[in-house]
Amino acid sequence: MKNTKIVLFEGKKVRKVLHNNEWWFSVIDAVEILIGNDRPRKYWSDLKKKLLNEGYFEVSEKIGQLKLEAPDGKMRETDCANTETMLRIIQSIPSPKVEPLKQWLAKIGYDRIQEIENPELAANRAREIYRAKGYPQGWIEKRMRGIEVRETLTSEWKNRGAKEGIEYAILTNEILSGTFDMSAEGYKKFKGLKRQNLRDHMDDLELILTMLGEATTTRIHKDRNSKGFEKLKDDAKEGGAVAGNTRKDIEKRTGKKIISKKNFLSLKKNKKLKN
Repeated sequence: MKNTKIVLFEGKKVRKVLHNNEWWFSVIDAVEILIGNDRPRKYWSDLKKKLLNEGYFEVSEKIGQLKLEAPDGKMRETDCANTETMLRIIQSIPSPKVEPLKQWLAKIGYDRIQEIENPELAANRAREIYRAKGYPQGWIEKRMRGIEVRETLTSEWKNRGAKEGIEYAILTNEILSGTFDMSAEGYKKFKGLKRQNLRDHMDDLELILTMLGEATTTRIHKDRNSKGFEKLKDDAKEGGAVAGNTRKDIEKRTGKKIISKKNFLSLKKNKKLKN
């Protein structure tokens, strides 16, 4: 799932989305800040033509149509660019506001490089974000462990021939369906979620069972040396079944359902009330 965020530059919004493990930014939002008028789309349209005429074909080719939240709350496709391409675009705009934004984007790029070289920095930053949202410390540590388990699993998928995107989603659904008797989308609807990350709204046991299903699937892949989507899919079904049987056993012994409609949507509201 894609994570979408809004960052601020000089008090104005710049939308961004996590795509292929890097942040992509709304070109229109950045252009509007830099040119300081109410016709950013027209300016960007003219600028694209200018870049092509000047031979910057690679810039145009690297613009992606990605979905971002529009003012009306709907997800709409808009021109987006990663940090490198955004810098190329910014450099072509004659404006005194260019330098601060270049420094801002460079800082984001620098942070990303640091996180690649030292993944612990990314983990610590994620912890800070969850703490700021009001999540309990114990939950945060389980969530971080779950991220590690997930990354180990997707690394196996990549090395064993699964295609990122639709095949990853199918494999994930096999595990979740086996664990909770619901697909990822079905579970989100059950919890009353829309664009939110499902795992950010699981309680402790839900997170632990998700980790069990994914860790078991990883172990099965390795033990069988499975390769190719179909074999990986069979493994995912078995990994999900292991976690599903554990869930049913816990429910039988406790007399309580683990699958829950509870979510953490109230955290932000409660935090605002406390402040």
